[in-house]
Amino acid sequence: MTVTIFVPRDSTALALGANETAAAIEREAKARGIDIKLVRNGSRGMFWLEPLVEVATDAGRIGFGPIEEHEVAGLFDAGFTTGGSHPKALGLTEEIPYLKKQERLQFVRVGITDPVSLDDYLAHEGYVGLKKAIAMEPAAIVQEVTDSGLRGRGGAAFPTGIKWKTVLGAEAPQKYIACNADEGDSGTFSDRMVMEDDPFMLIEGMTIAGLAVKATEGYIYVRSEYPHSIANLNEAIAAANAAGYLGENILGSGRTFNLQVRKAAGAYVCGEETAMLESIEGKRGMVRAKPPLPALQGLFGQPTVINNVISLSAVPLIMSRGAEFYKNYGMGRSRGTLPMQLAGNLKFGGLVEKAFGVTLRELLYDFGGGSESGRPIRAVQVGGPLGAYMPESLFDTPFDYEAFAAVASTVGHGGLVAFDDTVDMAKQARYAMHFCAEESCGKCTPCRIGSTRGVEVMDKIIANQNRPQQIHLLRDLCDVMVTGSLCAMGNMTPFPVLSALNHFPEDFGDQKTLANAA
Repeated sequence: MTVTIFVPRDSTALALGANETAAAIEREAKARGIDIKLVRNGSRGMFWLEPLVEVATDAGRIGFGPIEEHEVAGLFDAGFTTGGSHPKALGLTEEIPYLKKQERLQFVRVGITDPVSLDDYLAHEGYVGLKKAIAMEPAAIVQEVTDSGLRGRGGAAFPTGIKWKTVLGAEAPQKYIACNADEGDSGTFSDRMVMEDDPFMLIEGMTIAGLAVKATEGYIYVRSEYPHSIANLNEAIAAANAAGYLGENILGSGRTFNLQVRKAAGAYVCGEETAMLESIEGKRGMVRAKPPLPALQGLFGQPTVINNVISLSAVPLIMSRGAEFYKNYGMGRSRGTLPMQLAGNLKFGGLVEKAFGVTLRELLYDFGGGSESGRPIRAVQVGGPLGAYMPESLFDTPFDYEAFAAVASTVGHGGLVAFDDTVDMAKQARYAMHFCAEESCGKCTPCRIGSTRGVEVMDKIIANQNRPQQIHLLRDLCDVMVTGSLCAMGNMTPFPVLSALNHFPEDFGDQKTLANAA
């Protein structure tokens, strides 16, 4: 009897030795005369268990991990292919609490299937949404997405259906779908996991978007540091074209949608939508002034839908199961789920997909297990390097766009970076200004010059040089950057700076000094 064994091909697993573990499993099986089928699946997102080896049984998949190359022989000695016990046996993978407590809607296939197998994708609800969309009028598809409550998952949280409706209503000889996969925020990896571990989901979502707004061309703008994502996407696009799910006459419908991958330019600012468009067009990645909006004059001057990976990959599920199904998850105006990424000083880093409404405390402790150092978690930065630092007093804030805005924070891309009580928040605030100075495209003065002056002011504050006046100057400078910058690069840089000042004043000097400065 053939035994099916799963070893991830996700780049996190590869970095931890998954290829070596997989090769050792094949060698040992051959030497022992055991007939196996080795499947290179995606990661389940429990990174502390990688490489995670799974064995298919009648009861379900049994997990073992983390398994390094030198431990493989011991696995076979323990008879793991026939249910034998082993010190690193985890039981049924689906029953691991970290996984079981999630609501996996978008990531339901991730870690289950071979990412580049179209047959696997079709066997797990793949292309059901596209088949339904083909039978619908474009306006009806847009309405379904609107009714679902889906909002942009890149940070701005703009309703996806409204953006699509604008592009659908625009008259133009050519329209485009542009996927922003330039995932540059610290502590984020959900886009990468979709592209590496379930690329057909993104491809299907973009194809449906094309049908919805009458666009025939699409681009996926992938950051240059993601070679595995680029390779898997290109392989999946070729398979979808060959099977009639992409290209001319999609599934015999007479509709056309072509898709290609563009390798990003390696600049953080190209994550801003208009800078991304410039880069796709072969120009230097610099922010465009708005208006005109990209929905009306975007890529090559034509109406363009711009969404990020998580937004577009939610669309197949919405079309497959209906807007009401998706809308039933979440809270307030934040509907559906968000793949949240746990990083920094945490015991259990990885991906957690939960409905909106879960609190920071639940994520940090129920899933993250508290700090890896064993010390109290003092702060968590949500939403990348330009996100606010949230203190322990705000850990009960639910993940909801409006709830986060009410405490001067942002959900962003759903990345969390945790810090224990040894962190120096003044130095973290300085890092935000330094990051902006390094990554600014230079087009507008508040961002280009403001960030440079910000680093200088922060250095004086840290050195206690005329600290009260310097803190007052820093606040004024942040106000200028927020109100005067051309894009989010400059007007969000003050978020981490001001949050550090407001929530952790002791790191900037004594309370009396700060009160006078404010």
